[in-house]
Amino acid sequence: MGGGIYSALSSQVMGNSDFFNGTLPSEYSNVLSGVFDMQMRNGNNQKYQNTFQASLIGIDMASEGPLNKNHNSSYIFNYRYSVTGLVMGADLKYQDLSFKLNFPTRNAGTFSIWGLGLTDRNKAGSLDKNEWKTFADRQDVKTELGKAIGGITHRLNIDNATYIKTSLSGTYSGIMQNVGQVDSLSSYTQVVGISNKSWNVVLNSFINKKFSSKHMNRSGFTATGLIYNLDYNITPNYGMNMPMENIVRSSGDNFHFSAFSNSVFSLSPNLSTSAGINLQYFDLDKNFLIEPRLNVQWNLTPKQSLSVAYGLHSRRERLDYYYVRNENNQLVNKDLKLAKAHHFNLTYDWGISDILHLKIEPYYQYLYDVPVEANTSFSVLNLEDYYLDKALNNDGKGRNYGIDFTLERYMNKGYYYLLAGSVFRSEYMGGDNIWRKTRYARGYSFNGVWGKDWVTGRNKNNMIGLNLRLTYQGGDRYTPIDQKLSEASHEIVLDDSRAFSNVYNPYVNGDVTFSYRINKKKVSHEFALKGLNIGIYTGQYGYQYNENSKSIEKLDILGTLWDICYKIHF
Repeated sequence: MGGGIYSALSSQVMGNSDFFNGTLPSEYSNVLSGVFDMQMRNGNNQKYQNTFQASLIGIDMASEGPLNKNHNSSYIFNYRYSVTGLVMGADLKYQDLSFKLNFPTRNAGTFSIWGLGLTDRNKAGSLDKNEWKTFADRQDVKTELGKAIGGITHRLNIDNATYIKTSLSGTYSGIMQNVGQVDSLSSYTQVVGISNKSWNVVLNSFINKKFSSKHMNRSGFTATGLIYNLDYNITPNYGMNMPMENIVRSSGDNFHFSAFSNSVFSLSPNLSTSAGINLQYFDLDKNFLIEPRLNVQWNLTPKQSLSVAYGLHSRRERLDYYYVRNENNQLVNKDLKLAKAHHFNLTYDWGISDILHLKIEPYYQYLYDVPVEANTSFSVLNLEDYYLDKALNNDGKGRNYGIDFTLERYMNKGYYYLLAGSVFRSEYMGGDNIWRKTRYARGYSFNGVWGKDWVTGRNKNNMIGLNLRLTYQGGDRYTPIDQKLSEASHEIVLDDSRAFSNVYNPYVNGDVTFSYRINKKKVSHEFALKGLNIGIYTGQYGYQYNENSKSIEKLDILGTLWDICYKIHF
């Protein structure tokens, strides 16, 4: 939300969550590369705890506590409202609400009711002629985004070795965007009108059983009903004052089903394996897939292990891609197959001590059946636009390979750190059967996070905190500009025959937070100064045509964002 500044999931309600990359457990489907399995935690079932925060960006309030202490039921919620114009100069307004109610029972298991919702509105562009320099300055862009998800989850322990977990949820996503263009005659023309509304109903259930000390199995299914209303209207050439054309229009429903079974076997004291299978069916293109997953782990010592894994994964595209229409109003992408990937990885894991952990992971991923446009360099692997108007086929390919490492020191004696890095190559083959580097072929990426707390005050009950993050990575790749065509049309025209052959400068950036917390018996006060996007070099993400100077100029990304916060805990 907020134009991509923040996640709608607040850290106030986040529980233990898992991040998977590379070969995934068989319970995860409709994904090619990674999963962030996020959990909302239960509220405190014994006492009430509240937090309120005010900052230059907005307000944040959270509360948790018992609903019934005798039954150990609890609640937790978080609400945020933000207006970033004060610190960014942009017209962004967004808010979100998340909550979870937890109800343990004596014999019927545990029920949880949870939900998350957000609204996000932003406006860009200026109709003041004195501020016009580029084509985009003459656009009036209004975007509204709304998302909501809620459901009920039930966990039932059958015995000490078996439990069943089931959830029924519903989601809504709505994106509406309208863009108006002012031409040289000062007439206003709508050039973009997009409406994308979708509703999903998801039933998920699995049974987890430990048959013995050497065999544990988890099996289940996910059934998803996809309901949608799509209407995409785009002007073919913004600068020619042409009427909008409909490129996507459809309403209806589709069905996606996946089932899985995964077993973990202990073959010996130092050797174990995880073997599973995932079955997928998508009724839109009648795709039925069987995806095997396998992992073998050797415990070299009590603190060191080596594992090798393989997995086949697949992913459907966004629904609006399937309903693109050509000039004859024909659906051109209805028969697209799912994109697929073979993934291989090797993992070395070393628990150096109780607080220090090292992981090294070489990997190779081969993608096929990737949607591309015939006889061009286009591939959906590089797509960043919010709409697509091309006829696609599944002749594309891709490959990614490299090595990741992570060194983590858990919080101990007041400080922690995390060092993560990756050296890699990323390549694709578009509809012209030529292998090229992808948009994201940066070559390397290194990240460091460090934090330290100092106890202070007369009674040693106050705390000073300093947290730092630093990123250094290669620049994104980009397609060179066709200079002559750009000057003739007074807008940026790319030379697609040399797609992603150029690269931006390396990116060096970071964040810093300095805080001071005063702890009293029943209340705590916290003051913080936050600097986001503080960079030695913050990168660039494109070029623009300056209509005043009739020249092409570089376009830098957003600069530093400072925020001052006050938070009270009671």
